[in-house]
Amino acid sequence: MRVLGIEGTAWAASAALHDTATDETVIETDAYVPESGGIHPREAAEHMRAAIPEVVATVLDEARAPHDGPADEPPIDAVAFSRGPGLGPCLRIVGSAARALAGTLDVPLVGVNHMVAHLEIGRHASGFEAPVCLNASGANAHVLGYRNGRYRVLGETLDTGVGNAIDKFTRHLGWSHPGGPKVEKRARDGAYTDLPYVVKGMDFSFSGIMSAAKEAVDDSEPVENVCFALQEHVFAMLTEVAERALSLTGRDELVLGGGVGQNDRLREMLASMCEARGAEFFAPEPRFLRDNAGMIAVLGAKMAAAGDTLDIADSAVDPDFRPDQVEVTWRDGEPSVARAVDITGEHEVQGAEAVVTLQPEAGRVVKRRLPKAYRHPDLDERLRATRTRSEARLTHDARRAGVPTPLVLDVDPAEATLTFEYVGTRDLRADVTEPRVRDVAGHLARCHAAGLVHGDPTTRNVRVAEGGNDTGDADGRTYLVDFGLGYYTDDPEDFAMDLHVLGQALDGTADDAGALREAALDAYRATADGSDLDVGAVRGQLGAIEGRGRYQ
Repeated sequence: MRVLGIEGTAWAASAALHDTATDETVIETDAYVPESGGIHPREAAEHMRAAIPEVVATVLDEARAPHDGPADEPPIDAVAFSRGPGLGPCLRIVGSAARALAGTLDVPLVGVNHMVAHLEIGRHASGFEAPVCLNASGANAHVLGYRNGRYRVLGETLDTGVGNAIDKFTRHLGWSHPGGPKVEKRARDGAYTDLPYVVKGMDFSFSGIMSAAKEAVDDSEPVENVCFALQEHVFAMLTEVAERALSLTGRDELVLGGGVGQNDRLREMLASMCEARGAEFFAPEPRFLRDNAGMIAVLGAKMAAAGDTLDIADSAVDPDFRPDQVEVTWRDGEPSVARAVDITGEHEVQGAEAVVTLQPEAGRVVKRRLPKAYRHPDLDERLRATRTRSEARLTHDARRAGVPTPLVLDVDPAEATLTFEYVGTRDLRADVTEPRVRDVAGHLARCHAAGLVHGDPTTRNVRVAEGGNDTGDADGRTYLVDFGLGYYTDDPEDFAMDLHVLGQALDGTADDAGALREAALDAYRATADGSDLDVGAVRGQLGAIEGRGRYQ
């Protein structure tokens, strides 16, 4: 099968020809580069209008070159185009070109999600079975995994895409688009300085760090130092959430996608993290990382082979097309990203940020936050010490609020080591049931009523005791553990983030995530009755978090 792909979500007017028989891909790209500032939608659309016909014509000439098919057959078997997310004016031009070409040649039309194409090209080239996928591009940043027919969002940015965030900083300096390569170049001569570091479960935020970076430059901190620190913090955040996703799902394969993935320091961090975990890491060659039609053509071929094509009437573009909205028809019956991990009998377990030594015969657990080689030593020391102290305090205070947690037996912040009472026999991830999820939601309501958040309430951070039933009694009790990302607050949005993180973890590890989410919200509301917790405000903020437009 030979598929012609067309990409034009923002700046890259691109066309490509992918041949499934040879796995060869020819790409032709004409990039829009603004004279100043960021991408201007009107100028980008004008560029698409002029450049798309030319790149498509060039690739068609390649397709019409002598090949094995009969001379009277169309030179291609399908046309694939980037349907979204992206800038509406650009997408509409690309969509119109794809419809016209498919209609003229009388071949099927395939609408491709741009972000799914970023991760699928990595999965295709790596040969990985069911990897965790980190997408780091201009307007987007997600951690994704395939489960039950869709790519589930395990974590994502809470405000803006990673590339856009860096561009906002460089525009403040008067640098032209794109800002990422300029930051990378200046960072080579920089030294470390502290900036904010925001990870919430497997979500992350860039707005605070960008504001702090601008202020640092305005306060006469050398630009090289700020660029260095910006990379060290932002890329460490991305690497940490990728590791948390590997830990949650039990997977040992990670692929990288998106234009920011061309950064050497980001790839170095991800490779270091994976090596330390015994996981495999793959990043496509640079031409497939930045926006390009090659990835559109490759995924378009998979979709066409699965019969996932569009009628012209149903081919409207979608500027806010999320990756978790896509029905993944081409992977029907393939393994899920989440896999069962049996740690029965294990005495040392590697989590996302610590090694846990289980000593059930002594009734205790020793948790050691070992140094992370991928993080700058100053940042790593700060996070390990801060999280160790925070975990000890919050675990104790949650217990005082009536939440089942292990007793804190010893704390050594200097060594980033904690000793806890041994509780439960397995993680909730190993056996997710509705009564247990309801228990967890009730625990979170009690935490929130006491003015604290867990910060990372995933199915790995709940321990389940042995019991013949799921009634939540002492025989089958659920315990909240790992408060390392927690903090004290009275903000309903912070409480809502706990519920959001729990929902994402269920999406990635449970079969009936939708029903379990509803059960969790019902139990949260019931437990909060009679307390000062404003459940209505929390629910409202949860809706705001999950409805934010993150493709702006």
